[in-house]
Amino acid sequence: MKKYGLSIVLAILFIASWVGQYMFQYKEYKAAQLECSTIADMSGFKDAFLSATFENWQSEFLQLLTFVILSTYLIHEGSPQSKDGQDEMKEQLNRIEEKLNKLG
Repeated sequence: MKKYGLSIVLAILFIASWVGQYMFQYKEYKAAQLECSTIADMSGFKDAFLSATFENWQSEFLQLLTFVILSTYLIHEGSPQSKDGQDEMKEQLNRIEEKLNKLG
């Protein structure tokens, strides 16, 4: 559990949210079918559920991909992830090392 705790928790949260989406979407689908006085068949619900799932995933992956690609080419000066932040840290370490060498 200690080595794979993050993966296990994320998998449980993913499955729980997907089951929640299924339950609430089925409830909404069933209410819409009753409103239209039609019999709720599972094939229509399955198509609607899969469509909504893929729309959500597409949106999230597109957002994440956009962020990753933009952060690859663009930087935020001074952030720990940007190259300039690493260069500044190296300069500070060099200055500290030089001072320690002068003292020792």
